[in-house]
Amino acid sequence: MKQFNFHEAKNVKDAVKAASKKSAFLSGGQTLIPSMKLRLSSFDDVINVKNIKDLQGIKVSSKSVTIGAATTHAEVAASKDVKKAIPSLSHLAGMIGDAQVRNKGTLGGSIANNDPSACYPSACIALDATIHTSDRKIEASKFFKGMFETALKKDELVTAVEFKIPESSSYVKIPNPASRYAMVGVYVAKHKKDVICAVTGAQAVVYRCKEIEKELGNNFSSDSLNNLNLDYSEMNSDIHASAEYRASLVLSAAQKAVANCK
Repeated sequence: MKQFNFHEAKNVKDAVKAASKKSAFLSGGQTLIPSMKLRLSSFDDVINVKNIKDLQGIKVSSKSVTIGAATTHAEVAASKDVKKAIPSLSHLAGMIGDAQVRNKGTLGGSIANNDPSACYPSACIALDATIHTSDRKIEASKFFKGMFETALKKDELVTAVEFKIPESSSYVKIPNPASRYAMVGVYVAKHKKDVICAVTGAQAVVYRCKEIEKELGNNFSSDSLNNLNLDYSEMNSDIHASAEYRASLVLSAAQKAVANCK
């Protein structure tokens, strides 16, 4: 591991001030630390934001659930408020990795890393979330740009994510048995004005499946997807699943999600 300067930020302002052109914010460290150990990435400055109180906690209103960026997956999964407001979000958090990952990994770290098989990006898209940063607010639809790429600037820190409370929703994940990342994950959310179907693991970046949304918009039932054939030309293909097989997994996961919506 290359030598670096370590900073313990007391607040968001301190964290942003310590940032440089080649720096990283550290919270749970579930991706950052292994990548640095393996020398896949290196930084001149590493800024610990885990203990900043303003980045922690869960707030629920009549219309949204706002979760601090340094809140762990385990805390989201165990939250009674989240379970009541958006049970599918609590369910998603409880399926991430294993117990050690859930107790260290954080919401902000997950979406800032934007792994193409991560779970939280699908929640952000399906629940029409707003990502709050140290500098601005970003719509989820404009946040995830590509594989491991987001709209964040170098010195910009995710501070919280505000999820809209849907009428009903569900998340179905088909995990890789070894890594527990999603080979395919489908998050379906029925809002007052529309239906959003967000898919992770199937392409290079999380996306909305317009084909599924169209069918569910006309008839919100799993049966409405029975005769649908998804385009798999842009699907991932690897040793775990071919592109064509992933397309079938997306469809079956979507049907299960619709059936489980509550």
